[in-house]
Amino acid sequence: MGGRADRAAAIERAAAPVHDAPAAGDGPSRGIALCLSGGGFRAMLFHAGALKRLNELGWLRRLDRVSSVSGGSIAAGVLGLAWPRLEFGDDRIGRRFDAEVLDPLYRLAGHRLDVPAIVRGTLGPGSVGMRLAALYRRHAFGTATLQDLPRHPLFVFNATSLQSGVLRRFARPFAWDYRVGKIDDPELELAVAVAASSALPPWLSPLVLDLPPDAHVPGSGEDLAHPPYTTRVVLTDGGVYDNLGLEAAWRTSRTILISDAGGRMGPQPRPLALWPVQVVRVLRVIDNQVRSLRKRQAIDAYEAGLRDGAYWGIRTNIAHYRLRDSLPCPLEQTRALAHTRTRLTATPELLRQRLINWGYAVCDAAMRRHVVADAPPPEAFPFPEAGVG
Repeated sequence: MGGRADRAAAIERAAAPVHDAPAAGDGPSRGIALCLSGGGFRAMLFHAGALKRLNELGWLRRLDRVSSVSGGSIAAGVLGLAWPRLEFGDDRIGRRFDAEVLDPLYRLAGHRLDVPAIVRGTLGPGSVGMRLAALYRRHAFGTATLQDLPRHPLFVFNATSLQSGVLRRFARPFAWDYRVGKIDDPELELAVAVAASSALPPWLSPLVLDLPPDAHVPGSGEDLAHPPYTTRVVLTDGGVYDNLGLEAAWRTSRTILISDAGGRMGPQPRPLALWPVQVVRVLRVIDNQVRSLRKRQAIDAYEAGLRDGAYWGIRTNIAHYRLRDSLPCPLEQTRALAHTRTRLTATPELLRQRLINWGYAVCDAAMRRHVVADAPPPEAFPFPEAGVG
């Protein structure tokens, strides 16, 4: 008995860096959170399929919080901005989900964003992250701000501060780095918040925000609540610190759903010594370790009874859910989809359809195995002719 209690305490301590609103109490509330991982357009499309299935199950409408990083933040941004137009019925199903969320994400995946942002950010004034924000503004979010998001559920876009070394979270009621301080009701453009969250290093990073001296609430920060930390904010991809978006949901939500479309670092028998190449390899090692630790934290919490919910990943073997009526997803085909490169570039239509199908199918299997066992199985993939390979 003591061993289980010690294990539970260790899991709770793993989330100790969280400083968020509302303040942590004795334990998580009954809230339901959805965490969307990073992974470029691969993740965005995979999550689009998962969101579609959650909507059909009536669980999208039940969410209290959506926490996202990187490619997951693109999907969350489109969902949050479209939320008032989804037309939820008494069955909690959004009638206009496809038109307002799935179709825009599908179209966005047809644009090349990363190379133009890198070129313009390198040759012109301003940070490369702000160049990426300009492209998001043009192709996805227009001039919408965080104040255009719904009050409920709370959408939290996570970026990593290169100055404080912790998360800076952007949401409708606040922008917060617990070491620097809080900004109440930020008027920041949604495109900028999503770009900060998806500023993949080293190519799309950093995103630099210049803020007025009085932007932060006095006394809301800890040891870095002074210039230049409060006036010039330097950010990179949220996945550098937490590539599942788990931390911003951990202490507020008893039920946590995790959609993980992140990559996995492969072995390299002869790593190159050339420093630019070595830096990229080191970043992948860090990403791999952070993802493994976050996933382990969540799975251990499920098993210890500290959290409810489900985890599904782009590398999951759907057979492990042991459902006789899951959609056909051969492992060799889904593993091929998982190897799609982490890019923000034009994605072939067939690949878009298959990534959406795979997110839809594995979300369905995880939800019916662990959360809604009595839900009927889906009749077909969103794109039946494409399958998953």
